[in-house]
Amino acid sequence: MSVLKAAVLMDPIAGIKPAKDTTFAMLLAAQARGHACWVFTPADLFLREGRSWGRLRAVVARDGVEDYSTLGEPEERPLADMDVVLMRKDPPVDLEYLTACYLLEHAGTWVVNDPVSLRNANEKLYALHFPEFLPPLLVSRDLGDLRAFLVEHGEIVVKPLSARGGEGVFYLHRRDRNVGSILETVTGWGQRYVMAQRYLPAIREGDKRILMVDGVPVPGALLRVPSAADFRGNLVAGATGVAAPLNDRDQEICAAIGPALRAAGLLFVGLDVIGGYVTEINVTSPTGAREIRRFFGIDAAELLWQRLERGR
Repeated sequence: MSVLKAAVLMDPIAGIKPAKDTTFAMLLAAQARGHACWVFTPADLFLREGRSWGRLRAVVARDGVEDYSTLGEPEERPLADMDVVLMRKDPPVDLEYLTACYLLEHAGTWVVNDPVSLRNANEKLYALHFPEFLPPLLVSRDLGDLRAFLVEHGEIVVKPLSARGGEGVFYLHRRDRNVGSILETVTGWGQRYVMAQRYLPAIREGDKRILMVDGVPVPGALLRVPSAADFRGNLVAGATGVAAPLNDRDQEICAAIGPALRAAGLLFVGLDVIGGYVTEINVTSPTGAREIRRFFGIDAAELLWQRLERGR
């Protein structure tokens, strides 16, 4: 096995929660396998004479301690010096995120996940390519359309298309007197598209996060069970993570979606499944690796490095 040089584009490492952070797990797994890693942020990414560069800092990661990382001095280097660049910037997928993807197209080396596919695969909308696994849904910015969808289904969830962690997600029912205000807020008075999905009562049992490495599911998933005070299956919204095996429906979903992910260069992806329905396909910086390793002893980050070592 040859030693890889890897640059990881991420949010500032000083602000992460290492015990839960999947990008940190990737750094740990890379070190354990003898690879050399650098980190940088979008502010450190730039293009010069047709090539993308980064102000890279060598990183040493340490698990289970308060002083969890040591960074070297910044050094300007073309990204082509690296064997691989990991794009692990968290959403929102705003103009700055999209611009970073444009610049990464000119990295001159392997970028994972592929920046063109990151732009194309909106985490709420990409699942539309697999309609057989979706709950009834509507994508619209028209307040009348959204109200009619609510009347049809009685209970719905509305969510913005580019947020994360349950931000801006609302549960609505027909008798809610706040419906008008909420729809006006989430759509910006009809100026922004949102997704409305039929409410799935199975959310009370949990929102299952399945990690996929090169189109293959990690054998073991994270079930995020909402708190009694919330409906959202997001850990940052107070949900509790528990172990969940993959059932036959999960395997069917993964078998159908996996080849498309692999073909698009989306090597590390998180599927969200509620009651056997796919609700999101997370491609930007999916999480859950730390919890899945704790529950099942399987390190999704190590599986990713095993794949990267085989090359493109």
